[in-house]
Amino acid sequence: MTGTIKLAVSSPIQVGGNILTSEQLAIITAAVGPKGSVEVTPFRQIYVEVPLTEQKRVSEQLVKGGLEIFPAGAVIKGLIACQFCNGAEAAGLNTARTLNLAVAGIETPAPLKIGYAGCALGTSEPLLKDISVVKMKDRFNIYAGGEPKGIKTAIAELLIAELEESQIIPIILRIIDFYKSNAKGKEKFSKFMRRMTVDRMRDIAGSTTLGR
Repeated sequence: MTGTIKLAVSSPIQVGGNILTSEQLAIITAAVGPKGSVEVTPFRQIYVEVPLTEQKRVSEQLVKGGLEIFPAGAVIKGLIACQFCNGAEAAGLNTARTLNLAVAGIETPAPLKIGYAGCALGTSEPLLKDISVVKMKDRFNIYAGGEPKGIKTAIAELLIAELEESQIIPIILRIIDFYKSNAKGKEKFSKFMRRMTVDRMRDIAGSTTLGR
């Protein structure tokens, strides 16, 4: 087996945000070797390129060190979450972790960024993500269609509000499935949403009255 593979490495969803310990940094350094390099991405991930023959060993080392491994490329990136400054329970740390496990790594027509914010302060910039969840006291709102890059930047639209925790993942998976089934080639999600219209996306999310 020859060639290399790129692994997307990230710290777990945790209080304090994107924290890497010195031990974890050492593990990443050892994984790429003395002549290797790593790429810091805007997805809360570090790309590590390793030989295919070393993939299993390196992945096991990284996971043992408390890191998470996801595929790189056109997939849903690891959840881009806030720092949970209001505390793990109040800001919904377990909710964010469960959402991350449910969606990260799913193949999509174009790379997809999903955000989470534990309060309306939104330090993780949820309205600039493709899809995002914002916790509002004991309920949750879902936004979609944010685009931070290019000359056609956009703020995400509120799709559905006042959700219970158990409703979040089924709705987001429904939106993702609709995108995968109806995107034109490698169409970005923000462009796809503009083509489908906000009202149509609200219908897919399960709301027929919001914003009308």
